[in-house]
Amino acid sequence: MPYIAVSALSHEGLIREQNEDSLVAGPWTLCATVTGNPQTLLFPLGGDPVLVAVADGLGGHPGGEVASALVVRRLAADGPGLGSEEAVRDALHTCNRAVFEAAGADPELTTMGTTVAGIVLLPDSVITFNVGDSRAYRVTEDGLLRLSVDDSPPLEPGRRTTSVVTQTLGGSTALTVVRPHVSSSPLNPGDRFLLCSDGLTDPVPEEELATVLAAPHEDAERADARASFELWKAAIEAGGPDNITLALVRVRD
Repeated sequence: MPYIAVSALSHEGLIREQNEDSLVAGPWTLCATVTGNPQTLLFPLGGDPVLVAVADGLGGHPGGEVASALVVRRLAADGPGLGSEEAVRDALHTCNRAVFEAAGADPELTTMGTTVAGIVLLPDSVITFNVGDSRAYRVTEDGLLRLSVDDSPPLEPGRRTTSVVTQTLGGSTALTVVRPHVSSSPLNPGDRFLLCSDGLTDPVPEEELATVLAAPHEDAERADARASFELWKAAIEAGGPDNITLALVRVRD
């Protein structure tokens, strides 16, 4: 039976005092917690949909870790039913309302919010989704193919990144309707995906990420665990300015 291997880690970086990122892989969640080493999980492909996603709590807002944890836990619960683009959109709208409701119930959490990016793996296809600037990539022989769409304003000349996001789950005082980016593409044995918060992509250019992921290794799962560590290391060596959360996903037969 084909299966899915997920290698993931989450770290606060070198500047932030706490980790406000969260991650979900199937029913497993990692919420605002630091992992010293990549964690590798295996899931069968062909039964229930398998969801893998990262959520990045908004910095500068209260309760970023609360918002990201709320979203990944809800997605983990909804994951087995996310077999279509419509179902994924509905789940993201539900997450958005849940963040606003939780913020409205506690004055200390007012304007909390989070980004999210993820994939849902089905037997023959993959559904990609995101809200905000966390990213999803397909890893190809020619480098990284970005599947997500950054919710950010146009970059100024000479700039590669921006901290401004134009759409998040939660993040304001009044309920704001989101327009999730959701798309589908074929899935084949050997396909690989990278999901990550901007704590990886802001300090490390895509070309460097692709070089790390192209490094050969005899064992696929060990290769992804090693690559996860090397991606984290690249972000740390670039200053580790933000929380770093990533998941490498591989389809095996």
